[in-house]
Amino acid sequence: MKAERFAAVAAELGEGPTWDHNAEVVYWVDILRGEIHAVDLDGQDQLVRTHDEPVGAVALAAGGDVFAATPRGLCRADGTVVMPIPQDASDLRMNDGKPDPAGRFVGGTMTLGEARPGAGSLWSLDGSSTASCLVVDATIPNGLAWSADGTVLYWIDTPRQRIDAFDYDVATGAASERRSVIEIDSAVGSPDGMCIDNDDGLWVALWGGSAVHRYVDGQLDEVIELPTPFVTCPAFAGPTLDHLVITTASIEFDTPPAAAGDLFVVQPGVAGCLPNRLGSWAT
Repeated sequence: MKAERFAAVAAELGEGPTWDHNAEVVYWVDILRGEIHAVDLDGQDQLVRTHDEPVGAVALAAGGDVFAATPRGLCRADGTVVMPIPQDASDLRMNDGKPDPAGRFVGGTMTLGEARPGAGSLWSLDGSSTASCLVVDATIPNGLAWSADGTVLYWIDTPRQRIDAFDYDVATGAASERRSVIEIDSAVGSPDGMCIDNDDGLWVALWGGSAVHRYVDGQLDEVIELPTPFVTCPAFAGPTLDHLVITTASIEFDTPPAAAGDLFVVQPGVAGCLPNRLGSWAT
């Protein structure tokens, strides 16, 4: 299958697409520019706001507010921190993250610039006084997805070239029994952002691979080709969640070619589910 260009946005490091069924837009971020954008179903893109720091991901609250994952933690539109993350190093920023089925925000940290091996972590934020650390010794924490029943968390630390699974306790937010479930050959690219469909198929963006792969029960099931190599994250969107919107990056090019950093879309023949929203603590 081939994805088509959805919106010519020329992002530097496009990431984190998130469907808002109320506003009927896909929010996405240009990480290092600190930008949050919204693109409608006609491909019309609008800059929503700019933060004075990198924005690794966005999360929607139950009331519709859009929160930003920044180096200081999860922030409101005015930049105030709703919940901080521990600053284990001065050069950390947040990368990919999403709300879990219970409304916590689960997201990773990594270093700015060249990712320093083992300097990052995976955190769980629930509005309490301190964040909970789920994983240490991460380098580029990326895609997350939960199984339909919420009992399995899938997660990517990009340099490991694999997808890991954890037993996930929705009631407490604890992740345990880490194991590798999918190994990805570096020849096809490095695993980046990820989403899941209604059949628990995992859709994985391949940085440097010009593609999104679908894996079912650990096996490659579908390949979506893109005309640009640095593919960052897929997400299901649309009224019936049957469109897969895909972000890309242009940051690795001295002179970005056409399509690098643009948004793409494809109808893969399966549908996703509505993204989780933050709990009532995020106000």
